[in-house]
Amino acid sequence: MSKKGFKNLPKDESVRVKVFRVTGEIIKPNLQTRFHKEVRAVKPEEVVERIYKELGSRHRAKRFQIKISKVEEISSDEIEDATIRKLTLGEEESVR
Repeated sequence: MSKKGFKNLPKDESVRVKVFRVTGEIIKPNLQTRFHKEVRAVKPEEVVERIYKELGSRHRAKRFQIKISKVEEISSDEIEDATIRKLTLGEEESVR
């Protein structure tokens, strides 16, 4: 019995979670601001959807008001967000 939304992956294919940095801007009548955010996901499409969801909820912005200019995969050395760094590298490696 499989759960809805989950695909059956072949046994030899592993899924690797990557870290992406997203940059863009929110353009509303009463707010215009740039943003950059780091997100963990498997595919860039998931990152875009999560950005629309989180920023739309936090700033009450519609999708057409959120302009994403760049989605790039970053290495573990480039991570700036402390929470993302801990999740990616582990507790012991994140202390510098």
